[in-house]
Amino acid sequence: MCGIVGYIGSKAASDILVNGLRRLEYRGYDSAGVAVLHDGAIQLRRSAGKLSVLEDLLKKQPVQGTLGLGHTRWATHGRPSEENAHPHTCCKGEIVVVHNGIIENYVELKKRLMEKGHAFKSQTDTEVLAHLVEEAYDGKDLTGAVRKALKQVQGSYAVGVLASKDNSRFVAARKDSPLVLGLGENEMFLASDVPAILPYTRKVIFLEDGDVAELSQKAVKITDLEGHPIERRVQTIIWDAVMAEKAGYKHFMLKEIYEQQVTVRDTFRSRINLEEGRVSLEENLPFDVAKKLPKICLVACGTSYHAALVARFWFEELAGLLCDVEIASEYRYRRSKKEPGTLVVAISQSGETADTLAAMRDSKSKGLPTLALCNAVGSTATREAEYTLMTHCGPEIGVASTKAFTGQLAALFLLALYVGQAKGTLHPELLRTLLEGLSHLPLAISGALNNAPQVEEVAKKMFRKTNFLYLGRHLNYPIALEGALKLKEISYIHAEGYPAGEMKHGPIALIDENLPVVAIATESSVRDKMLSNMQEVKARGGIVIAVANEEDADVTRQADYLLSVPQVHEALAPIITIIPLQLLAYYIAVLRGCDVDQPRNLAKSVTVE
Repeated sequence: MCGIVGYIGSKAASDILVNGLRRLEYRGYDSAGVAVLHDGAIQLRRSAGKLSVLEDLLKKQPVQGTLGLGHTRWATHGRPSEENAHPHTCCKGEIVVVHNGIIENYVELKKRLMEKGHAFKSQTDTEVLAHLVEEAYDGKDLTGAVRKALKQVQGSYAVGVLASKDNSRFVAARKDSPLVLGLGENEMFLASDVPAILPYTRKVIFLEDGDVAELSQKAVKITDLEGHPIERRVQTIIWDAVMAEKAGYKHFMLKEIYEQQVTVRDTFRSRINLEEGRVSLEENLPFDVAKKLPKICLVACGTSYHAALVARFWFEELAGLLCDVEIASEYRYRRSKKEPGTLVVAISQSGETADTLAAMRDSKSKGLPTLALCNAVGSTATREAEYTLMTHCGPEIGVASTKAFTGQLAALFLLALYVGQAKGTLHPELLRTLLEGLSHLPLAISGALNNAPQVEEVAKKMFRKTNFLYLGRHLNYPIALEGALKLKEISYIHAEGYPAGEMKHGPIALIDENLPVVAIATESSVRDKMLSNMQEVKARGGIVIAVANEEDADVTRQADYLLSVPQVHEALAPIITIIPLQLLAYYIAVLRGCDVDQPRNLAKSVTVE
């Protein structure tokens, strides 16, 4: 996740670009850069680190011009460095590109371009775009060249492109990544989020998937990838500063649910190599340490605990490593002994959760190695742990965790694969298959989010219910727990998550015509058993809401309501099946008039025991 700003007009572009990027700092980043066109030459300034480093560079090496692009990057493909920072250029330095998203087929595109003689200067997937535009550009039609380039791309993108031979325009396009145009008086703006351009204009156009926009000083022209003209509504922003950060969403929680297609991707991108079929976490956990691990113990609270429960399957079934999962608030009081060398992983979104910190400190006092899995740079957990693995989710404002949960799942999945890779217990072909599945996960998340209207319709029929039962098996049992937690957190409805095989050992007594039962029944090794559980619910008059793969006729026949999700590799299913459950909780809470972002009695960071 990163920030994009673009400008064409009569003012100094560098000032507007830097100011806009500063307003996007809340999104998180580790490098920044600007490219400004002046007298047919592109002036490129980039730096690793915070925006202040770039500002110092611009003071020493100022740029001139009224047309430019700026970017803040959170390292994905390639480490944080000047050469990997955006903007990126083509071989001749005549095409400039900034990009949010992922080019899923960049490996094959890069190979083809290198065979044609293109020289690459960075480790990023983004640079491929600059070379593709270079190949297609005839020196006159920049917009057409961008369209030709994007037709070759698989994946998601929000891009800004300018050319040194054209000082009259720049081009923007989007697919599955947000981008907004700002319309001023004889000046036009581009940004990945509204706050960047609010000081200059409140007239905006939100681009939609497949849009390609050409911005000149006095006009905006929008087409599709085939060049057909498109009309988009000009909107006037009346938000205050906080609403602007919501990007038009009614609540932060909804915004953060939709950000997951980006935050999950950002958590894994720089850490996998699809060409070699490897996971690279040496900077987070030394290879020799991972290779010799006798056991792992995951400690966490609340939502993070549910992520740990999912990860136990990954460590045991994929990495072949014994794994304990502990509720952090109970960990210190059990007086259990861990095998020497056991890695204790403390999972916390904020890195300040008191119980989790206490469990980590207790482990350290016993001489056990510790790793903090966290979303907050510089937090107590990251300072005190021996090793650190960050999720790349950006600030999470909604108290009920959504994107931080899936970010934790993505990071834990990587850690399990890395350990299996280091210990030699994970077959290389299976590792490659899992990495391929992981690389396509953001697209599947986007598909699940596209079914939000379906979820909202179910919520309209269920929001007056007073009790819910969530059922799951194997990897999806923890997702049943998390789905129930989300509902009770923000709607104040009693909900219980349960392993489906245990339903007949008690909860089946609760089932009648008034009880909604959410059954997670995606394609898996336990799907048929879930179908049997659904039949048991139906036989007792219960209401079945099934989370299942699209076009699963067997599930459809059993269910009263269907929440469909795209099919992914079984190991990755939890990251997909939680999406409709987050949405269901959200829509039910809204319909009940609850404070979604700040539910009663809850805090974002629990810093007391």
